[in-house]
Amino acid sequence: MTDFPKPATKPARPHFSSGPCAKPPGYDPAKLATEVLGRSHRSKLGKDRLALCINLMRELLNLPETHRIGIVPGSDTGAFEMAMWTMLGARPVTTLAWESFGEGWVTDAAKQLKLDPTIIRADYGQLLDLGAVDWSNDVLFTWNGTTSGVRVPNGDWIPADREGLTFADSTSAVFAYDMPWDKIDVATFSWQKVLGGEGGHGVLILGPRAVERLEQYTPAWPLPKVFRLMSKGKLAEGVFKGETINTPSMLAVEDAIFALEWAKTIGGAKGLIARAQANADALNAIVEARPWLGHLAADPASRSITSVCLTVEGADADFIKKMASLLEKEDAAYDVAGYRDAPAGLRIWCGATVETADIEALGPWLDWAYAQTKAALAVAA
Repeated sequence: MTDFPKPATKPARPHFSSGPCAKPPGYDPAKLATEVLGRSHRSKLGKDRLALCINLMRELLNLPETHRIGIVPGSDTGAFEMAMWTMLGARPVTTLAWESFGEGWVTDAAKQLKLDPTIIRADYGQLLDLGAVDWSNDVLFTWNGTTSGVRVPNGDWIPADREGLTFADSTSAVFAYDMPWDKIDVATFSWQKVLGGEGGHGVLILGPRAVERLEQYTPAWPLPKVFRLMSKGKLAEGVFKGETINTPSMLAVEDAIFALEWAKTIGGAKGLIARAQANADALNAIVEARPWLGHLAADPASRSITSVCLTVEGADADFIKKMASLLEKEDAAYDVAGYRDAPAGLRIWCGATVETADIEALGPWLDWAYAQTKAALAVAA
């Protein structure tokens, strides 16, 4: 097999996983505040730290006071399912799917909750016709499709006078885009994406129309304890002040606080968005310079700037697996194979915790791994 020379420079931090994602620059566990560890989350100190985390998220997101924000179990999945199981069923439902997580919400709505939803789909890499959505229905969608690299371009397609609620799975979008909170009734995300935090905890954001739904509608099905947002006919406001439904990891909370305080030092949400855009631009330059690389999301207007999914000429799943393994073995790039249900390709996380210089250093390593893999498979054939 031909031996191709290795590039001279490696990414300083080859962490390009799409979740959990790279930690913030300068991260060190020793820098975390630890006085809360070993204390009850219901102690004054525990509640204060949880409230600080919530308040930092509110500040950085410029979230209106009309919107509640709470820390809930089960990562983004738990937060989104909590919203579905507590609020759906009051009116017809439309589910939009253009990647695997959106397809998961289709399954929940159709097979678990048995709501007979209207289902609108698009293939991986494509965005469906947003103008076809009936807004007399509740509408479920992913703001940024982590497994397809396709996002909604903005909130203009959501009418201000909508009858139904918007349920936006925004786990790879919050802190990476300027979110139109007036168009979002329910948003969910997890710290493990754009903030580079730890997994296991979700964040649930409720607008006033979602709160109204909770207080006026009781679903027909039983709710597990970890989904219950109501108490004595009213919203359990404590959940949105740091009184979590179940025991959180206070270490994960401190980790998130570190990331949020780091974000403030780089200009808050605008700084985070700018860093993600710079990373996506750097990766796009790499793609444009190589005829064997392409974007799965063909339309730049609906192309993710966080979970960027790439096509590789002539590659199948085995090719990608070998290519990604070579990169990991050389400590040049970790976890860059595309999602298991997506078309064979690469997936490079470009969120704000990644350094642009590391994206730029990745290009020659992609060339090397592609050439090595192609040559090895040619010999094997």
